[in-house]
Amino acid sequence: MTNYLPVHGFVMLDIFLTPIRALRMRYVPLLLIYFAYGSSVFTAIAQNFWVKEALEMSAADLAELGIWLTVPWTIKMIFGQMVDSIKLFGSNRKSYVYIGALLITLSLLLMILVVSEHHLVSSFSKKSIYITASVIAVVGFVMQDVVADTMTTEVVDRSQSEEKIHQELATIQVLARLSLGLAIFLTGWIGGELADIFENQREIVFIIAMFVPLLSIIGVGLVKLNIVPVSPVNKQVLFGGLIFAVFVVLMGYLEIPYSQEIVFTISLFVVLYLLSNLINDLDANTIRHIKMAMIIIFVYRAMPAVGVGLSWWQIDILGFDEAFFAKLAAIGGGIALAGMWFSAKFIIKRDIAEVLIFLTIIGTLLSLPIVAMYYDVHTLLGIEARTVALVDTAIASPFDYIAQVLMLTLVAIYAPEGKKGTWFALMASLMNIALNAGGLLTKYLNKIFVVSREVISDGVVITAQNYTELGTLLWIVIGVGFVVPIAVILKFNPNKA
Repeated sequence: MTNYLPVHGFVMLDIFLTPIRALRMRYVPLLLIYFAYGSSVFTAIAQNFWVKEALEMSAADLAELGIWLTVPWTIKMIFGQMVDSIKLFGSNRKSYVYIGALLITLSLLLMILVVSEHHLVSSFSKKSIYITASVIAVVGFVMQDVVADTMTTEVVDRSQSEEKIHQELATIQVLARLSLGLAIFLTGWIGGELADIFENQREIVFIIAMFVPLLSIIGVGLVKLNIVPVSPVNKQVLFGGLIFAVFVVLMGYLEIPYSQEIVFTISLFVVLYLLSNLINDLDANTIRHIKMAMIIIFVYRAMPAVGVGLSWWQIDILGFDEAFFAKLAAIGGGIALAGMWFSAKFIIKRDIAEVLIFLTIIGTLLSLPIVAMYYDVHTLLGIEARTVALVDTAIASPFDYIAQVLMLTLVAIYAPEGKKGTWFALMASLMNIALNAGGLLTKYLNKIFVVSREVISDGVVITAQNYTELGTLLWIVIGVGFVVPIAVILKFNPNKA
């Protein structure tokens, strides 16, 4: 016992210091771009309350919108190919970040106008402006994300041994997620508090959010990169992606029945086809490892969520307000940051299957307090709902970020020079198609188990409040989210002989 505590303390200190030792000054400007991306949550609480109060959209409608908003992430191969092969204004890196910042700024301006009910947008519906602003913002963040992921491989010291380079590539991915977590922690909390302060002037929150594109502009202006040759345009990827993008837009605009399901199926086929062409240049063992890793990460990310009905229930039944959601955001973000920090060494050293099994089990356990709260167990135990919710914010910890790190590390290690942008984009597209699958499942579940908040228009109740199906919905989401990933991970473990 006398020897255990010092050794244990040394191990904990070593784990704590892992990200600090990994940090280099040349990473900081790049991490600032990731911080800007994480800062997108600054307006989340103000936006969620405004949508609930100002827009007549059901939980299924919002889930469907969420699916469409994932589409730009599934066509990242277009931006990836542009970043690899097409210079704009003399650069195939920085210019794309500047364009993304411009789009994010435009989105914020639209939200300021619609939330303040400015006369410039009075002739348009609030719903259409909200959707337009959301799409523009997503495209801006996608563009910046593609460039940032590509640049993670270009700030590495290439004079080291191959083993050291691989380790540095992995640690940069961890640091990038840490930067995201720090942004979510700080800006989510501050943004939520401001949403409460400016409850009757929510446009002020969107005005303050103008700092987000500014951060990315500062970061890309300071970053120093290794010189990487511009690759020839892969016409199959670029033009195939553009044709697919036009197809997606037409499907949405023409409101074709089952358009989201059709887009999902075709996008999955297109991305898998393009990926198969890329990885065929690798050796057979590497191809097998990447394919099996893609399968288990895809399934892990494709699990359904409860949907916006859960937050409606927390607002209407439990009485959670903007200030309390700000506290949840702060605690959840802090736990996410700490979790990513202390799991950095674990992520780098462990294999993918072990990490994902751990994440699935922990995620399931942390979902149970929500179910208990729905069935009023907290009241029977004499515990306030807000206390349970504060404890349960651990569910907002870094698990999704860790899954992303696993895939991004694979790309950073195996993607050839000059083509990393395309690799990152296609792999990210596949992972976002997985989220699309989860969105579709969420939409179907919300159509079967209808959860609704009260909607009043001109003094008339259009939709009655109904949360009776929420308990069943919670159990199904938790059960599916545990059984399916575990079974697939055990079956397709990439390290299995």
